This record gives sequence, C-alpha cells and structure tokens, in this order.
Amino acid sequence: MKFLVLLLVLLYAFPVKSQQLSINLTEALNNLQNDKQFKHAIISMYIEETRTGKIILAQNAQTGLAPASCQKIITSTTAFELLGKQYTYKTKMGYDGTISKHTLNGNLYLIGYGDPTLGSWRWQKTKEETFIKNIISGLVANDIKTINGDIVIDDSKWETQATPNGWVWEDVGNYYGAGARGVNWHENQYDLILKPGKKTGDEVAIIATKPELNHVRFINELKTGKEGSGDNSIIYLPENGEVAVVRGTVPAGNETFIVSGSIPNPPQLLAKIIEKILATNKVAYSGYIKTRPDLAVDKKPILSQTRILQTMLSPSFDSINYWFLKKSINLYGEALVKTIAYEKTGAGSADSGIAIIKDFWSNRGIEKPALKILDGSGLSPANRVTTTALVTVLQYATKQNWFASFYNSLPEINGIRMKDGYINGVRAYSGYVKCGNGKEYTFSFIINNFDGSAGTAREKMWKILDLLK
Repeated sequence: MKFLVLLLVLLYAFPVKSQQLSINLTEALNNLQNDKQFKHAIISMYIEETRTGKIILAQNAQTGLAPASCQKIITSTTAFELLGKQYTYKTKMGYDGTISKHTLNGNLYLIGYGDPTLGSWRWQKTKEETFIKNIISGLVANDIKTINGDIVIDDSKWETQATPNGWVWEDVGNYYGAGARGVNWHENQYDLILKPGKKTGDEVAIIATKPELNHVRFINELKTGKEGSGDNSIIYLPENGEVAVVRGTVPAGNETFIVSGSIPNPPQLLAKIIEKILATNKVAYSGYIKTRPDLAVDKKPILSQTRILQTMLSPSFDSINYWFLKKSINLYGEALVKTIAYEKTGAGSADSGIAIIKDFWSNRGIEKPALKILDGSGLSPANRVTTTALVTVLQYATKQNWFASFYNSLPEINGIRMKDGYINGVRAYSGYVKCGNGKEYTFSFIINNFDGSAGTAREKMWKILDLLK
C-alpha cells in the first residue's frame, strides 16, 4: 500500500514539475521580450522532453528564423544518415598516356573528390608533409623521373561555383567564408601576418601570407586600433580573385598580429605546391601546370584518367564531424552538402545537395517551408529554419546508432551540450540538457534582430537556458 501511494505521488509530481518549468520559462521569455535590447527582436523557443517527446514549451516555434551555425545540426545529421559514420573522401593521383624508361608520356593529374581536410593541420594524415610524401611515393613507386605533358589539378567532379548563394560580400574573403571546391587545400584558409603601429591611427604593415599567395595583390587600408580592441579587420576578396582589399583595424600593442582569410583559388595554390615538390625531387615536366579554368579558357576538356598512381584518404566522417561542430568550420558544411549531391547524383552541386537534404527531412515529418536553407553551414543570413524543425532533427538523432558520435561532437557551452550560432543580429542555441531531477530536454532557442552587444544577448539567453538545468 505504501509503495502504491509513493508511486501515485511520483506520477503526480512529474507533470507538476513540467508544468511549473513551462510557467517559469514563459515568464522569463516574456521578460526578455520586454527587455529594451529585444524590443524589435523575434524570439523563438521550442522544448521537448527527450525521452517522451512531450512538448514543454512552444513560443513562435513555427516561425522561420535565421539559425546561424545551429543549421550545422541539420547538415551533420543528414550526412550521418546519407553518407555514413565511416565515409571517407579520396584524392587520387593519376595519369593518361604511358610510362616507359623513367618517363611518363602523358599528363599527370591530381583528381579531387571534394575532400575538405586535404592539407588540414588537424590530423597527421592530412598535413602538408604527409601529402608531399604521398605524391613522392606515387612517383617513385612507378619510376617516374620525367613527365612529357602537363600537370592538371582536376576538380571537375564538383560545380565551378565555390561560394554558396546567399553569402554576403563582407564574409567571402575571410577564413569563415571559404567556399567548397572539388579540390580544397589547407581548409581553404591562409594567415595574413600584420605589423600594427605603435598608436591608434597608425598604418598597419602586411608582412607575409602563410601559405604564400603569390598570385594575390593586397590593397592595404588597415589602421591601428587601440590596445585590446581586438580584430576588427575585413578582407574583401572573391573566389578566383587576384586583388584583395583589407580594411578596418587591428589592435596596437602587438609585435605581429594574424588575421585569416579564405584562399581565393585553392587548386591554383595546390598546383604551385606540386610544382615545388617536383622541382625539389628533380622530376622534370615539359608542359604546364593547369587548373580547370585554364582548360576552360583553352576550350580543352579534362580527359578521363584510367590509371591511378596513388590514392589518399581523408579521416572518417565521424572524425570530420567532430571538428565541424566543435569548431564550427563552415567549409566542412558546404563540402558535405556537395558530397551528398555527388554521392546521390554523380555531380557535386550545392543546389542538388540542399534539395536532397530538404527531401530527406520532408519524408521524416518536417515541412519544407520550415526548412528554407541555402547552404550547409548557416552563414547565409537568408536561411530560415523553425525551432520545431531543429528539435525534430535533434530528437531523430537520439534514436540512431550514430547518436553517440553526434552527441560527443556538440560543444559543451555553459554546462549544456549544444550547438551555438552567431551572425549579425542573430543568436541561436540548440541541443540537449539534463535537468537536476533526472529529466532530459531537447531544445532550440533562437533570437533574430536583437540590438546592442552580442555578448550581452548571449548572457541573457544563458540565464533562461539555466532554468532547464
């Protein structure tokens, strides 16, 4: 009898606690909406109990908002399903023609399949020195000392446009605005090494780029900001561009200061690196180093290659996804969209990849108008996603055999496993939280068009999320 009474008390207590949580959250969100910083903002929050799917709160949950990097959750989970946890990219070195007496009579090709980790510093197997060893070993194993032909960087498996539709001009030239190509290198990122002046308003000198960008000229309009003011610089440089304009300020008080930009033409840069590898290892070639634009201008098709000298593999997708979510690498998101398209259609097109992603979730209960996305990373301010859709995706993930890999890739922020997102006027958080009473909640919390400091907005949102703990 005592056990039955205790059970009835517990059964009654849990709904009461959920109801009180909903009341507390609603009151907190109403107060937030009345805050001067959010007077003109749209606030959306949707929460479900993870195990049961019971709705705890739904405020503006069907309103499409810019999700910023919370959109990476959609790309990540779709890639787990359509590519698989162990999916790996490949990059091949191949040739046409014949090999005879230490001589390749034909062209040497580096054939890309969109690997966004090629040349990355995050894994030993992807680092530049490993890449160099692979190229050399492929030549040595086939006794090639002379090439009577061209060196061709073949990125034709993917479309020519690297930059997704909807990205803004101010982002494209900076490291987080790197688009994805059939051949990527060093995460399509370079460092611009600067020397600030001694006082505010002084000119800033450009010392070098790393990797070296010989084909890019810089128009330097940078000024020195006050000490401790941080990086307020912007690099304006489109894909395939050769003239960059650098504006803004970097802080005084530093002997050198580094900002990072997006490499405008990664295949061209990689071609130069291969040229150096051949020269260092005394492998002569009679032709030219060519990329797809060179061949297009000459109206020459890239010939099909039937012989492979070397195949280089990327880390597995679950390892790539770890960095994709932890460090919010936009390039990885754009690469995954095109990879999904390539694997399903044979062509790496962003539009096709986005359509496949939307169809996938439409078949799992998310209406397409709730998932108006233009890219895989969330960098475009034109994306519109509902908090209901994000929670639906997160809830779907909990039931899959790859969930542990996905969950462990989410950053831990303010004591909560969640993906964060920030672009101008947007703050977003989506993930999972464990409550002190043992309950677990799946949530998405997005604010668009707030005023003032992004840091202040973050702190106010965290206080509301703390109610779930």
